[in-house]
Amino acid sequence: MSKTITIALDAMGGDNAPSEICKGAFEACEKFDDIEIILTGDKNKIKSCLKEHPRIKIEHADEVIDPDEHPANAIRKKKNSSLRVAMEMVRRGDAQGCVSAGSTGAIVAGGVLVVGRLPGIDRPALGVPIPSINKISFMLDVGATVRCKPENLLQFALMGSIYSHKILGVQNPDVRLLSNGTEEIKGDDTVLGARELIENKNSLNFGGYVEGNDVIFGKADVIVCDGFNGNIALKLGEGIMQALKKLLTDEVKNSFMAKAGMLLMAPVVKKLWARFNYEQYGGSPLLGVNGAVIKAHGRSKSPAILSAVSVARNFIYEKGNELISQEIER
Repeated sequence: MSKTITIALDAMGGDNAPSEICKGAFEACEKFDDIEIILTGDKNKIKSCLKEHPRIKIEHADEVIDPDEHPANAIRKKKNSSLRVAMEMVRRGDAQGCVSAGSTGAIVAGGVLVVGRLPGIDRPALGVPIPSINKISFMLDVGATVRCKPENLLQFALMGSIYSHKILGVQNPDVRLLSNGTEEIKGDDTVLGARELIENKNSLNFGGYVEGNDVIFGKADVIVCDGFNGNIALKLGEGIMQALKKLLTDEVKNSFMAKAGMLLMAPVVKKLWARFNYEQYGGSPLLGVNGAVIKAHGRSKSPAILSAVSVARNFIYEKGNELISQEIER
């Protein structure tokens, strides 16, 4: 990989901006010698917490999009926001990708309104790696397109299969539709229509339906759904993990025997939490837009920012959008 790529990084997005974003940018440039990063946001705030690096630059932007703002309105009106400036750089070709831990809605709106959709893609999809018992699955959509047509789910399946293969390294990914049962008669009209379309697509390895309780057991490499159900499934999974962690912590605090047992179990528990730690799986790609747009978790610290930048880098080098466009044309 001899070509240097440029990634615009929203320095003001997320709960830990700009300090952890700047730290993550530095760590990314230290790890990868073939990237340069342009941090967008308040120049003075960025400089106060940025360790200088020859491949890190700053693009001043004096506005920030807050999470409670209407996404589309904020993208349209706040033209000098850190997120919009980053996305404008992708649209102009000054950067090949952008990363933000900011508002999911604003990132999706900016991806469509600023970066623009790929030709042939009707709706974008936000995908997320899902750690399961024995592998990493990829679920899309988890919030970009709430209401879908069967054709949208077919396009999600195509994009998800390409991403799973080229970025996650899965050979011939098993693609399945999220539904309320595994029988062919299950699902609403949209899911049933999507099943018929996907079954007839020879380039896809379609395995039928997958139920919500089978997702964590790795029954599918690619899980396709609309953004409404996908977001609920994702948030439910995150909530269960947080609840389990709290229950375990409370029990250990209240019991001497539990504390003693935890000393013996600590290495195992540490490995378990690490397997389900979002920071090591990078960001969530917004697929279907004309650039590498990556959504990092809102609570991201520097390791998660480093991972998200890595996802953007890999997607660009693997020519993810070119492969998606070629498949859609076919």
